[in-house]
Amino acid sequence: MKCIMDDLTVYTPSPPAGQNALVVFPQARECPELPPSGYAPLRGSAPLGRVMLRDGRSAWAVTGHALARELLSDPRLSRDRSHPGFLAPEEWSAEVGTHGASPALVADPGDEAPHRPPLPYLTPRRTAALRPHLQRIADRLLTGMERQGPPADLVSAFALPMSALAIGTLLGVPYEDHDFFEGCSGRLLRGRTVREAATARAELERYTGQLLDRKRHEPGDGLLDDLMRQDGQGSLDRARLVTLPGTLLARGHETTADLVALAAFTLLRHPEHLAVLRAGKTPMTAVAEELLRCLATPNGILRVAVEDVEIAGRTIRSGECVVFVTALINRDATVFAEPETLDWDRPAGHHLAFGSGVHECLGRNLVRAQLEIALGSLFTRFPGLRLAVPAEEIRSKPANPTSDGLLELPVAW
Repeated sequence: MKCIMDDLTVYTPSPPAGQNALVVFPQARECPELPPSGYAPLRGSAPLGRVMLRDGRSAWAVTGHALARELLSDPRLSRDRSHPGFLAPEEWSAEVGTHGASPALVADPGDEAPHRPPLPYLTPRRTAALRPHLQRIADRLLTGMERQGPPADLVSAFALPMSALAIGTLLGVPYEDHDFFEGCSGRLLRGRTVREAATARAELERYTGQLLDRKRHEPGDGLLDDLMRQDGQGSLDRARLVTLPGTLLARGHETTADLVALAAFTLLRHPEHLAVLRAGKTPMTAVAEELLRCLATPNGILRVAVEDVEIAGRTIRSGECVVFVTALINRDATVFAEPETLDWDRPAGHHLAFGSGVHECLGRNLVRAQLEIALGSLFTRFPGLRLAVPAEEIRSKPANPTSDGLLELPVAW
């Protein structure tokens, strides 16, 4: 299969299936920058089709942009992972090295208000204040890469640690503790065994408890500090504060790192688009938005119906799983002209990479900032950056319903 963004032939349909056969979800990407070719039949079922989950159940697949926006705001679709109809995390956790997410960010609106970080902290203005810190993180990591010399794995040397340290900075982790925080994050999310991940979580929670004690005497400027002030008013208890770093890492660390690595790979694969970026002919904000649309990480957004939903001439029954296939939603030709093409001049703000509605990703402004700073810093520091192996040898992660990324990205300069 050709790995070319501007070629409509990239969606090579699977062999004709039997009348009752369904497309399997999730599937791994054959080409990292493109949706799995096996999803091609779903385009013909837009905006609502059916897929087969890996546990043998069938589920609804939302592939149309307008319908996705409507259903993502529908309270009859829940993201409660404890619901028996939800696609269970254990179906994929063993393969990708994750061990489930804290319930703090997966409850429904009525239950989650005390758990989720307040929206005002992650506004564009507050995120802008973090940009100098994010720039220092990127510069430090790239200096380390430069000193070590090529080749380097851009995933482990840059994308993953930058994402972890960005979350640490958001929380208010002191600079001198960054190495510990990064190491603990790596073992928590990519530990080889459940025991290793559990040990890392315990270490992180113990550290966070000690950090909270320090901050009570020496307050700083971070999310933990803000929440501690609320905690003094009885809105949050210590146990929830202690588990917050693990929650944010579970929900935001690896997906952001995946995005940075996939974006770098895509730009290296398309030197004509990279040349425009390097020439400063287009704002980095526009580049980031178009890459968010095209790369569409994560693979899907998951929900479960808690009531019957009559929509698009179909009935989604209570208890049925619903998958929002973001890779197809963000390539809906009724919304995006020439959706297979990278277009830095495309109007921003229409993609659903961060979801929509009450559960739209709270960290979206921070993710945007990381992507812009990471790419700008990377290609400025290494103007001769290139893939160190043929593109066909770059391996994607195993099929995962909520994350798409690269196992590694060898580069040289």
